[in-house]
Amino acid sequence: MGWWILGGALLVALAFGGYRRLTDGRSRAVAGDSKPRLDAVRLGDVLGTEATFVQFSSAVCAPCRATHRLLTEVTRADPAVAHIDIDAEARLDLVDEFGIMRTPTVLLLDAGGVVRHRIVGAPRRADVVEALRQVTHSAAA
Repeated sequence: MGWWILGGALLVALAFGGYRRLTDGRSRAVAGDSKPRLDAVRLGDVLGTEATFVQFSSAVCAPCRATHRLLTEVTRADPAVAHIDIDAEARLDLVDEFGIMRTPTVLLLDAGGVVRHRIVGAPRRADVVEALRQVTHSAAA
């Protein structure tokens, strides 16, 4: 009996780990007609003229530091794109409003401050660049 329980728990853990591996760090477009919006006043920083990455981080989050470095590198290449790092513990109002369940979570805003993409977990460079391309390309069209 004990072996069945152990085997079942192991199977559930492996399935959950596989799910997290497939979904963590992937960019998902925000669906729906009424997309949430953020502005410079609420964020306390200047938005990019084409796009803005808003990263929710916490002090004890190791993937947050890697995400910060990645987003800083990506935004350094294009002055029209900004990166704003938000301490999730200090901005519980935004955490609640946007349903931030864990850090890092990155929201990609278009030029008007509308949330277009959401990335939960440490993102991959290719996913970040593709999401940015989609947002800036749709703004140019």
